[in-house]
Amino acid sequence: AQGFAQLLEQVRVARQSGFASVWAAHHLLVSPVQMLQPMPLLARLISEAEGMLIGPNVMILPLLNPVHMAEESATMDLLSDGNFVLGVGQGYRNEEFASFGISPKERVGRFTEGIEVIKRLWCEERVTFHGQYYTLDDVGLSLRPVQKPRPPIWAAAVIEPAIKRVARIGDTWMITSYPTLTTLQRQMKLYQEALQEVNKSFPDELPAMRECYVSSHHRQALEECRGPLEYKYRAYAAWGQDRILPEADRFDQPFEELVRDRFLIGDQSYIQEELLRYKELVGVNHFTMRVQWPGLEQAKVLRTIESLGHVVRTIA
Repeated sequence: AQGFAQLLEQVRVARQSGFASVWAAHHLLVSPVQMLQPMPLLARLISEAEGMLIGPNVMILPLLNPVHMAEESATMDLLSDGNFVLGVGQGYRNEEFASFGISPKERVGRFTEGIEVIKRLWCEERVTFHGQYYTLDDVGLSLRPVQKPRPPIWAAAVIEPAIKRVARIGDTWMITSYPTLTTLQRQMKLYQEALQEVNKSFPDELPAMRECYVSSHHRQALEECRGPLEYKYRAYAAWGQDRILPEADRFDQPFEELVRDRFLIGDQSYIQEELLRYKELVGVNHFTMRVQWPGLEQAKVLRTIESLGHVVRTIA
């Protein structure tokens, strides 16, 4: 309850600081980590985030029925006055799939079919669809989205086959916080080639999530967020989140190596340089900054948010 009250304040400060969007993550059965579920949370945050894009980053689509996702997202698009983005991913935690009675081997098929069903329900009056996992016969949504022809679908991907898939079926690639910038440069070439293969232009918005912390001095910033970030990434490693990453990008390495070329941690001038470097080398123009982890005090979170607002205004 205390964390939720702090979150409301963070969103208000982010809006006042000029942030463009606010996102909520989706995971299940992650005790002792506490997580609010994204859709009801985002619906509550709309008033604090007025005018900002809102969306889940990301819904684990293979665990969810696409009809439910299409209906719920259309409602969110209405409540947000057409500022909703549906962020989706394939998921990776075996515990989540087991609890739904779904085999992880079905992830790709359910993900691909799910996106097709959602798009068609948003755009067509009546839909008939017979897939391996989902079947619809001449049905239509109870509510159509405000955005025309539909809300954007931003799709997360980490490994190369998934990146190629996102180029085919997503509106843009949501870059996660895990790969280093060196890895991203290689993957970006793959993404661009995959877009060309299906005659799609490079997206207007290329979002990337980065862990971010700003303090008055670079070394001070690293030390202040070390404990909370190490806790978070030990949990990720326990969930098996880094098993699919290249060896150099794994999480079981010293903190200084973990953060290098991957997280945005430092003083304002360093953060500014890094934002410009990501834009130049990879094309990122929409940063999703995760600025709090278990154990990090609210005052330090708000300082980072306000500092980021100052950095972006300086660049602009």
